[in-house]
Amino acid sequence: MTKSLKFALFGNVYQEHKSIAAHKFINTAQQLGLTLAIHEPFYNFLCCQPEVHMPECEIIRSNDFTADYAVCIGGDGTFLDTASKVADKNIPIIGINAGRLGFLANFSPDHIETDIKDIISGSYSTQSHSVLNMKCDEIDLHGYPFALNEVAILKHDISSMITIHTSINGEPLTTYQADGLIVSTPTGSTAYSLSVGGPIIVPQSNTLCLTPIAPHSLNMRPIVLCDDYEIDLMVESRSQSFLISLDGRSQSYPDKIHLHIKKAPYHITVVTRHQQSYFSTLRKKMMWGADTRE
Repeated sequence: MTKSLKFALFGNVYQEHKSIAAHKFINTAQQLGLTLAIHEPFYNFLCCQPEVHMPECEIIRSNDFTADYAVCIGGDGTFLDTASKVADKNIPIIGINAGRLGFLANFSPDHIETDIKDIISGSYSTQSHSVLNMKCDEIDLHGYPFALNEVAILKHDISSMITIHTSINGEPLTTYQADGLIVSTPTGSTAYSLSVGGPIIVPQSNTLCLTPIAPHSLNMRPIVLCDDYEIDLMVESRSQSFLISLDGRSQSYPDKIHLHIKKAPYHITVVTRHQQSYFSTLRKKMMWGADTRE
């Protein structure tokens, strides 16, 4: 007898209309005889939606879970949150876009049944995405110290610019006087980094990018580095504190602590359709290269 594939389901719990995609996926999973495990907050959210008939399933109450695939329903923020829960488990993530852009969550709710059947039959591709790890000499960092998109060093809203002393593999690079500094993976190059002038970088390029935010000097431009380099930072601030944001999870820290950022020892596997290229996603999702004169 063939073992039933197990799918772990995660989702956005803030917008009721996104339960429609969950309803379609759960119905498809039941029809195909899949084993389901649902993240507890999303399970509780779905139980309150009258159109969703909840099956008997495992409830995921911690990050200690197993599955053949993880499915996230929402936008790219939901995808990043799911990636933090999957972490080093080597579980491929299927992103069903119920948000706006859906650059990472690239499956459509309209084709859930067909797409899940293709995935079960092995008719899909995967992309490997690198992850950043941050450590600190003086204190323990709060929460999950990894990021799929970026680590951002930021000033507090009401403070003046911050000073960021930056070294690469122990060698001084420069001192940024800026509102902040983004260390992004190729995955994150189309997120926060792009919005402040960083380059688009293809996922398999084995690079990282340092992108300053509103630098005080015009010659402070983004720089692309090999992803086996270690980046060392020390921040000074008039307010004696600053923010660290890992994929949008922000915490305040005292200044003059020493931070170390390098590639994590694991990667995140993203499921894509066969023949779906990174460049076609750029053109479709971000209108990259579009000529508005046509």
